[in-house]
Amino acid sequence: MPALEMAQETGKLIAWRKQEGDRVSKGEPLLEIETDKAVMEVESPADGVLAGITGTVGADIPVGQTIAWIVAPGETIPTETESESTVPAARASHAASVATVAAASSAPHGAKISPKARRLAKELGVDIAAVRGSGAGGEILASDVQAATAPVADRASAGKTNIEIPTTLGRLMAERTAQSWTTVPHFFVTREIEASALNEYRDKIVGEIESSHKLRITHTDLLVALTARVLVKHPRLNSSFVAGEIRLHHHVNMGVAIAVDDGVVAAVIPNAHAATLAEIATERRDVTERARVGKLRPADIADATFTISNLGMYHVDQFTAIIISPQAAILAVGGIAERVVAVAGKPAIRPMMTLTLSCDHRVADGARAALFLSDLAEALREPEKVLRLATH
Repeated sequence: MPALEMAQETGKLIAWRKQEGDRVSKGEPLLEIETDKAVMEVESPADGVLAGITGTVGADIPVGQTIAWIVAPGETIPTETESESTVPAARASHAASVATVAAASSAPHGAKISPKARRLAKELGVDIAAVRGSGAGGEILASDVQAATAPVADRASAGKTNIEIPTTLGRLMAERTAQSWTTVPHFFVTREIEASALNEYRDKIVGEIESSHKLRITHTDLLVALTARVLVKHPRLNSSFVAGEIRLHHHVNMGVAIAVDDGVVAAVIPNAHAATLAEIATERRDVTERARVGKLRPADIADATFTISNLGMYHVDQFTAIIISPQAAILAVGGIAERVVAVAGKPAIRPMMTLTLSCDHRVADGARAALFLSDLAEALREPEKVLRLATH
């Protein structure tokens, strides 16, 4: 069972894409696993034959536990699991369930409890001694812990108070944002920028790229392309703070916050500083579709070096965002709206947008943040110049 994200203890096996004895190729989809964040496809790490499957569909399996082998044609699986490969499918399924139970820790009353269920019980304040397990051998699963909260919700309803149990994604978001907010010294720099040139450039190229690539360029696509190119000149803001060290990145893997049913995920557009607008739009569209159907792949959420959160489509004028640690900064983008501004000493109506940069003060100071926003403002005033090669 692979670890697909930080702090993952178990993974739920959703489906095998290949069956026992099938030939597989490196990089080919092999199975689907549900983590706290999403359902992800896992690719085969090597060429060979799938053998010795012990992972049962629907089971919560500890990270690191062997669930199958990829062997060369004619090769046998290691000795310690050979007996499992020769028993009937039903017996193999039972053996996998027993293995999962054996790996779980014991509850106070003698039953077994999965690591995920134990963590959930602690978060919700559920007494596991009073929970009846529905898993193999009476194992207490996360669903059993959630079901145990129903009486509490019923009592609350009688008092005209509703209790909503957070989803796994919701709990993970709460944990990570709380950790970032309480451990990372945030500071914020805000700048209002005229968006006339950005709008005009989008209107100019949207038809061209839509007809040639069957894609619709959004303001987010333009912001990703422009911001990534500006970040190349500001490495401190495209860095990570890890173990007391500032790690400067020479590439820009741009995270883009995407709203899903259970919260927000930050999908990644790799090497955005070198990608064309069409490539950025294609990647953003594809990863958004996968996020909204819960089919993100591990690479879709890994190794972001900077993140953009755009709430302009929700008519939000301005907001501040919490840094996604260990990244050094995140850019919050408000909506474009006409406002009265001073132009050559006279009032004029212009489309304006507000950008707010959240920074980790251990990595950057106010001057660095201000210079970055200044360069980004210049890029937004001349997007065609900055992205002249980005549409081809």
